[in-house]
Amino acid sequence: MAFTGKYELEIQENYEEFLDALGLLNAKTDHKVVTDVLQDGDNFTWTQSIPNWTWSNSFTIGQECELMTMKGPKFKATVTMADNKISIDFPQYSFTAEISEDKLVMICITPGEKGVTFKRVSKRI
Repeated sequence: MAFTGKYELEIQENYEEFLDALGLLNAKTDHKVVTDVLQDGDNFTWTQSIPNWTWSNSFTIGQECELMTMKGPKFKATVTMADNKISIDFPQYSFTAEISEDKLVMICITPGEKGVTFKRVSKRI
């Protein structure tokens, strides 16, 4: 299913724990994150925003690209897709995203025994 669309946060699980694991607890917000995805075949532009903050990455499935972390530093990764699920290995966590029942479901998992699984479900707007 195509990812293109604008999505607004509906529910999230382990948000504070995830931010804490990344050392970003001071970035916690009560604003509803809006995710805007533009897909053209295997090419994507993925943007998340709240008032006064925007984070955007562009990538092509199966090709190494330069991505930016939430903190700002850039890194190289190959974005993959299997079973209509996008996967990216960020430096501090693994990220997957899929469309399920017209909702964008994103899961981020920090590594290790005390790893945190953060789940965000956003509705199409």
